[in-house]
Amino acid sequence: METRQIRLRYGEGEVTFALPAEQIYFEVVGKEYPAIRDIPGAIRAALARPIGSPPLKELLRPTDKVAITVSDITRSWQRMDLVLPTLFETTARAGIPDENVSILVVVGGHRQNTREEMEQLCGKEVCRRVNVVNHNARDLENMVYLGRTSRGTEVAINRVVAEADRIILTGGIIYHYMVGYGGGRKSVIPGFSSIRTIQQNHLWAMGRELGSGSNRNAVSGKTRGNECHEDMMEIAGFVKPDFILNVVPNAEGQYAGIFAGNWVSAWQEGTRLVDEIYSVEIPGLADIVIASAGGAPKDINLYQTGKTMDNASYAVKKGGVAIIVSDCPDILEPPEFPQWFQYPTKLDMERALRADFTIPGWVAWKEVECGDIATFIMVTRPENAELVKKAGMLPVTTMEEALATAYRHCGTDQPRITLMPQGANTLPVLKKT
Repeated sequence: METRQIRLRYGEGEVTFALPAEQIYFEVVGKEYPAIRDIPGAIRAALARPIGSPPLKELLRPTDKVAITVSDITRSWQRMDLVLPTLFETTARAGIPDENVSILVVVGGHRQNTREEMEQLCGKEVCRRVNVVNHNARDLENMVYLGRTSRGTEVAINRVVAEADRIILTGGIIYHYMVGYGGGRKSVIPGFSSIRTIQQNHLWAMGRELGSGSNRNAVSGKTRGNECHEDMMEIAGFVKPDFILNVVPNAEGQYAGIFAGNWVSAWQEGTRLVDEIYSVEIPGLADIVIASAGGAPKDINLYQTGKTMDNASYAVKKGGVAIIVSDCPDILEPPEFPQWFQYPTKLDMERALRADFTIPGWVAWKEVECGDIATFIMVTRPENAELVKKAGMLPVTTMEEALATAYRHCGTDQPRITLMPQGANTLPVLKKT
């Protein structure tokens, strides 16, 4: 029997194993897309010829107070330190002094970022020139109330943004398994919104009634009919951002596209590039899916691994097996996340999540829900076994053990096997018949 050697990224290294060639059904890989070589030049061009907006320089006046948002350290792949110096060329040419510019690190409901992390995100020179501060969603005294959305969400935002004359959003666009795509309006919500606004909005990621689990409209690649996304758009509509600059990465993590201009139309153009690169049509569902997050830092912890698990669930048949290759050296991060696996039943977990919605709780819930679709096996470090079990998966330490376990559980001696070497980013889409 002819075999094929497979290599998948695992942490800073890789795992290697052999599969019968005839059983390999499909390989889910993103489209190769060239990286932008002249990043400053591409940014200048995007600012001068934006999408659905006048050039940024035409929007700015010397007396303007400008608020610029930057995503937090969990989105450091966006490399805004490469973007901000060129952006500041435009504010300077408009005659705006540095003291009139504030950068708000939009942590949403995440922890506060350290000064060192701010310098990593923005660059040391930018941090020296302008005021860089964290958003604190729980500092309700520092929030400005704007009104309610049609779904009843109470909208309150950070005072730095509310008192600015011009609001510029920066960020990155990839698939997001709650609201379709990242980027755009996510800088507003959860970005610089109050914790009450975040919780009320994010509850739309759950079904309407206890016991219904997650909202089936709150998935990667879906915006139309996605109630959580649509509520986000209304929230951002209260704010009316003046300009955005969002980037889309290629499979190697380099800039594939830069999208500047109107906060809706420029972002939507970016989502189309995400679809072009990362939406992968598959011919059918596999008995076994083997998915790597893509190595470090995508598999740094179980929390981040949830993206790979979710994507793998779209490629595996009901009752099949998904093998997730994830190193997870920091498996207990963020600290709140492991606590969500303490509940004795799924119903208890869902009840607690609805009572006090948090993103770590929702990620934990989505991972547990994956077990309703298939048996999930995780190749990881031996010390991670306890938490992996609590998440409803079977922990193993080698691919040999994973494959032996998968063959026992998949229901056939000749399984169809799909490979996902870029599992954190690629979205399998079943071919329509």
